[in-house]
Amino acid sequence: MNDEALKKVKDVIIDIESNSRVRMMVDNEERIKGYYEIGRLLVEAQGGASRAKYGDNLIKKWGEKLAKEYGKNYGKRNLMYMRAFYQFFPIVQTVSAQLTWSHIVEILKFNNINERNYYINQVILNNLSVRELRNEIKNKSFERLLC
Repeated sequence: MNDEALKKVKDVIIDIESNSRVRMMVDNEERIKGYYEIGRLLVEAQGGASRAKYGDNLIKKWGEKLAKEYGKNYGKRNLMYMRAFYQFFPIVQTVSAQLTWSHIVEILKFNNINERNYYINQVILNNLSVRELRNEIKNKSFERLLC
């Protein structure tokens, strides 16, 4: 009798944990798509992609307002990352399901598209955490690949 009850408890735990992981993945995907959309709107508000890099004053003003109202996730720095995210990734679906925002922020620091793609692939293929990605970057695994 106790073994059967324990099995039922384990089944409930498995359901809870599975559902929790699914919700986290969906939340992450929605957040990334939202940040991508904010990036698109910022570029448009700044007069398009060719002029967006000159619109830092707009981002500073909006960042101050949004951070006060919604928290530091919407401050100047993250708005700049959102703009860069939109500009660097023409199709958001390619990364939204497999990377977290923290992964994306780390990858946005690279201007070299090959380096960026290398680290994206490393995260996806090896299921790297953000800490593991930072270690790969710190250890210059992309540069070592070229040698």
